[in-house]
Amino acid sequence: MLTAAFDQDFTDDDWDHALGGLHVICRLPDAVVGHAAVVQRQLHVGPRVHRVGYVEAVAVSADAQRQGIGGLLMASVEEVIAGAYDFGALAASSAGLPLYRGRGWQTWNGPLFVAGPDRSTATPDDAGAVMVFGPAVESGSVDLRASMTADARRGDPW
Repeated sequence: MLTAAFDQDFTDDDWDHALGGLHVICRLPDAVVGHAAVVQRQLHVGPRVHRVGYVEAVAVSADAQRQGIGGLLMASVEEVIAGAYDFGALAASSAGLPLYRGRGWQTWNGPLFVAGPDRSTATPDDAGAVMVFGPAVESGSVDLRASMTADARRGDPW
């Protein structure tokens, strides 16, 4: 379902990023039609390290789209984030941006980096795609203009 939903652009690394967390699945009687995962990541915002619920592998099968399933998946994900993490983060595809914006997710406006063994490397291509959510974001205690750094991982850093 995930491979088809991402138009064959869902890699083994993408699946690995979703493992080890909490999976939210929407199933109709004959098929799984929706999926989202929340995994724990540590993200550095300026000098501070945050425990973040990072959202991965959000997808709804083509024949079940535009029926509110994405919103239901995200409502469950957001509940987990609010109860267990400093804030939530994700990297949105262009197709997913309207869903996340409509649910109150905010675009990260600061520079993005990925930590490497010797130094951090900027990831300017991810600008505009990384979004955040949660009480710490809404209250302003997380500065959306600060730098944010993720640990290195195989595949896409965000």
